Amino acid sequence: MSRDNLAARHMGLVHACCKRYRDKGIEYEELFAAGCLGLSKALNGFDESRGCQFSTYAFPVITGEIKRLFRDGGCVRVSRSLYELRQRIDRLNQEYNSENGKDMTVSQLAKELDESAERVTQAIVSAQSTLSLSGDGSEHDTELPSPDIQEAITEKLSLKSALGELEVRDRELVKLRYYRGLTQQKTAEALGMTQVQVSRREKKILALLRERLSA
Repeated sequence: MSRDNLAARHMGLVHACCKRYRDKGIEYEELFAAGCLGLSKALNGFDESRGCQFSTYAFPVITGEIKRLFRDGGCVRVSRSLYELRQRIDRLNQEYNSENGKDMTVSQLAKELDESAERVTQAIVSAQSTLSLSGDGSEHDTELPSPDIQEAITEKLSLKSALGELEVRDRELVKLRYYRGLTQQKTAEALGMTQVQVSRREKKILALLRERLSA
């Protein structure tokens, strides 16, 4: 998996960690910036040959940066050179997106800007906009998610990403069957298919999702 995809898939993990420190005297934007810095460091230091999942490795690195933020008095310092790089990335992405309908990959940006992929990744994640992962932000404890809970969050985010890669009709089938709880017959009627067609397609979709998640 490319570095930009790996970073994008784990932004939710950053939010999950940051939410546990809400209302503790530091603005969420600052918490998120620290979490992004931790994610960038995890991307730089991760070695998949060691046999552990990236999320398992990234979790303590992200939380470490958030804790460092409190020790340092609540200020995440972004160097001027990194800030300027982020502006250059934004300009390139705007031009590229207007012509191609999508943003450039990290490798494309690194080549175009004559920068390392690590610095480009760090600039990108430091600029991510804050989004709520879930819930209403009413949590007030400072305990971070256990590794088991963290893994569950990551798996849920991975599933969401895999579903987003399905064709529109397949996503609708999954929505009707597994989110609305319709029978195969009711799903077939809603989609203009036969029950047999729904059954066969559902098996193929589940096999595809298992394959993508295992990858």
